[in-house]
Amino acid sequence: MSDYKFFHPTEVRYGDLDPQGHVNNAKYLTYFEQARVYYFMQLGLFSKDQSFMEIGVIVADIHIVYRAPTHYGDKVKAGVKVTKIGNKSITVEQCITDADTGRIMAQGEVVLVTFDYEGLKTISVPDEWRKKISEFENL
Repeated sequence: MSDYKFFHPTEVRYGDLDPQGHVNNAKYLTYFEQARVYYFMQLGLFSKDQSFMEIGVIVADIHIVYRAPTHYGDKVKAGVKVTKIGNKSITVEQCITDADTGRIMAQGEVVLVTFDYEGLKTISVPDEWRKKISEFENL
């Protein structure tokens, strides 16, 4: 996990559990999303006061591999790293790890497409985003 430069602490809530007592698979999408939002905020690409209609990204594709169950009270964190910036897309690798041991609980890849919500069309990745992400990730 040393190749991830950004982690966001994630609280496992009681409501995240399924009847078997571990985190429901769908909740990992929420954990990934929350970490991505904080990643983009850390890079200065948008702020928490900004309207989500201004963010300009849509999830186009997600793949998740579940490695180990996560339970209520587990101390976990979500890793985020951009691995590719295309013309209109950004590929993000993410993981959920045990915050103490580094054990991978789940990992995945998310493809985001930059989007103009007013014009309802895809747009090129803004140059400012490309620059800030590339500098942070050494792409």
